[in-house]
Amino acid sequence: MSTEADISFRRRWKTLGWYVLAYGVTLLILLPVLWVCFLSFRNSSEILNNPFSWPASWSLENYKRAFATLDFFTLYKNTIFIAVITIVIEIVITFMSSFALTRMVFKSKRLQNLIQLYFISGLAIPAFILIFPVYRITITLDLLNSYGSLVLPYIATAIAFNTLLFTGFLRGFPKEVEEAAIIDGSGLYMLCKSIVFPIIMPVVSTVFIFNILYIWNEFPFAVTLISDAAKYTISLGISQFKGAYSIDYGGTLAAGILIIVPQLIFFGVFQRFIIEGMTAGAVKG
Repeated sequence: MSTEADISFRRRWKTLGWYVLAYGVTLLILLPVLWVCFLSFRNSSEILNNPFSWPASWSLENYKRAFATLDFFTLYKNTIFIAVITIVIEIVITFMSSFALTRMVFKSKRLQNLIQLYFISGLAIPAFILIFPVYRITITLDLLNSYGSLVLPYIATAIAFNTLLFTGFLRGFPKEVEEAAIIDGSGLYMLCKSIVFPIIMPVVSTVFIFNILYIWNEFPFAVTLISDAAKYTISLGISQFKGAYSIDYGGTLAAGILIIVPQLIFFGVFQRFIIEGMTAGAVKG
């Protein structure tokens, strides 16, 4: 029979093995980012001819050129403005639709499930195959080269994911809390605003974080619908390093690092909200 010391020894080795595996996977994920950071200090000829060699000298020329080429203040301003407007509208819309799906009394349960399936089915459709019809609709609405040309598609593409998270949480939300508020005289608006919405803030935070990261990195819609440099988003700005016959790889990599770093900081600060939002499902009293 195994002694208590043997069991404790095996547990320690098992825990150590899981730690080694976790750190190994983390390093594997970070390697591409570290490699891009490493290449951003080299010129384009070195990047193309021998990307895996140690640079003869470390240079900040790529970063100087990135700051000289791109108006980062305008790019960040445009991206943040579009992201804030988009996320506020889509959270209001998807929260209301999800609340109705989980609280309305349907005569047919099948109809309720079909409506929810209709909303969530958007997850199975890649948004980028809709670029051409979205482009035609944008022209028809005379929104081309405006912030609205990006805000509307971003809202539409976020509905499926947001609905999935909101309905998943609201189905497990204790209805006794809402019933108590109604008995106390709370109307529907006050019920949603003062009772339900504050309690589901972990899910709202998760929706906010995922959507802002998507908008920050989105390129196909931006490059199709925006051609005015004054309205460029941060991801679209990097395309200025691509010419008709050549690409400034060093400048592109340096600009990419300047875009990635704020995302890493943002994700590192708010990662606990993502975990809370994904695991939320009970009300703490």
